Amino acid sequence: MNTSGQPQSGTGGAAPGGGGNGKRPRESGGGILMGRPFGVPVYVAPSWFLVAALITWVFGGQLDRVLPELGAARYLVSLFFAVAFYASVLVHELAHTVAALRFKLPVRRIQLQFFGGVSEIEKDSDTPGREFVLAFVGPLLSLVLAGLFYLGMRGVQPDTVPGVLLAGLMVSNLIVAAFNLLPGLPLDGGRMLRAVVWKISGKPMTGTVAAAWTGRALAVAVLVGLPLLSYAGGVSESSTGADSLTDALLAAILAAIIWTGAGNSLRIARLRERLPELRARSLTRRAVPVAAETPLSEALRRADEAGARALVVVDAAGEATGLVREAAVVGIPEHRRPWVAVSGVTQELRPGMRVRADLFGEDLLETLRATPATEYLVVEPSGEIYGVLSTADVERAFVAAMAQPSRA
Repeated sequence: MNTSGQPQSGTGGAAPGGGGNGKRPRESGGGILMGRPFGVPVYVAPSWFLVAALITWVFGGQLDRVLPELGAARYLVSLFFAVAFYASVLVHELAHTVAALRFKLPVRRIQLQFFGGVSEIEKDSDTPGREFVLAFVGPLLSLVLAGLFYLGMRGVQPDTVPGVLLAGLMVSNLIVAAFNLLPGLPLDGGRMLRAVVWKISGKPMTGTVAAAWTGRALAVAVLVGLPLLSYAGGVSESSTGADSLTDALLAAILAAIIWTGAGNSLRIARLRERLPELRARSLTRRAVPVAAETPLSEALRRADEAGARALVVVDAAGEATGLVREAAVVGIPEHRRPWVAVSGVTQELRPGMRVRADLFGEDLLETLRATPATEYLVVEPSGEIYGVLSTADVERAFVAAMAQPSRA
């Protein structure tokens, strides 16, 4: 499965708050870091170990019927199968990652988790063709792996450990490919459907809406269809009551994942549709330059006289050295302000706290995320001071933009 990231995104969420040194904050909460192929961190979520144990137990029971002579060693073989299966899932996700990097789309990380894997791609493709390719390469690689495992089966005896492992990996990769090709978000097939509708309508949001609602319909079909197939004997002629209950639980989990992913895709698409409305220039507060030794009351008087809402601390050469923190000013009683120098409520300008006035949308939020702060100095591309950008103003504009009806 492949999901676009953040704004998350991320697909996570896109909450503003940072500056612009170009460095990405360290990822946390992704699980155990396994490596960085192509420079992208790969994490194994704690939930993977639960699934690996379950696969080991279930596959071990199957091995006991097929190869009873293995005895307890069947669980070691089953554990190898679980690891090999998730290695195949990793190859699936790496296909998405390589395609994204080829299209110059940043990839935050790959995570192997409860039901497969996720490639957190931080930006949408700029054309429906690239979107289709980006989605299709994952299932394609799973099909290629299934073919390779099938060829491997032809060189070994079917009633041996290698034969059983290769057969299991072939079938599992076919299932991964088929499941991900289902035409509903957040699955790869849903992204392919989104690309097709986008191409026809000319509107990416229209494609997202169509694919997301198809995903929700798919979730309902999985929730109802799998238990019905099990009850009718469509899954196995020897199905027991416990098997039917397991199938119903599996259907409920899959349906919840698909339904939630489809809803998240809609929210992320709506967010990205509104992001261009966030412009640094229009959100910037007019600022007055003051020296660090200026009494706070005098600095506020000058700002009020000029109709400004922010203060920039400058040195003798007129270069900005810091920003007066609004929260610190509010915390000082009015009768003490004549005796407090501006330097006492100033945040020194750090690398990344200078924001270009022409930034907007995702570029603006990405810049703010890099260095968390409450205020930023906004400068023209030429370096001239334009004003001060408050994180609180960006957040209010973000919420207001999201509250508007969709244009899809």
